[in-house]
Amino acid sequence: MGIEIERKFLVTSDAWRAAAHAVIPMAQGYINDMAAMDNGTQKASVRVRIQGQDAYLNIKSRELGHTRQEFDYPVPVNEARELLALCVGGLIDKRRHMVSFGGLLWEVDEFLGDNAGLVVAEVELESAGQRFDKPDWAGAEVTDELRYYNLALASRPYSAWSAEERGQNND
Repeated sequence: MGIEIERKFLVTSDAWRAAAHAVIPMAQGYINDMAAMDNGTQKASVRVRIQGQDAYLNIKSRELGHTRQEFDYPVPVNEARELLALCVGGLIDKRRHMVSFGGLLWEVDEFLGDNAGLVVAEVELESAGQRFDKPDWAGAEVTDELRYYNLALASRPYSAWSAEERGQNND
């Protein structure tokens, strides 16, 4: 069993761009939707992702916060494209920028399409209590805010958020 320990932050400036050393285009969708998770009929999200020249089927347990079970399986890209056509909700289109900071690899997701304008940084940790330095461009932590999870963004994209909801990005 894989465990993912991840913290998520809103990005407050473009200062990270100078340190980005790689960018990976990603397209992803979900076999299930938020409703199945919210009503308890499913306890995990099932995601199909094409990232660059690779593709994966990913299963992630439904736990709010920084620690979840995660299972990742490589699949042929042509099959991933077929699976994306079966996904419910909207597809997530984003560019993942890899940024090294404080001895850790930060992933800065710049969303496109219906989620354009949203930029979120994530850092994976080895333990829940691991200390780390937060870059100046990483603002408010949103690890515990469900609406920033990709599954939620597929169901209710950033473009559908109210001005008040979007205003919280300025923290």
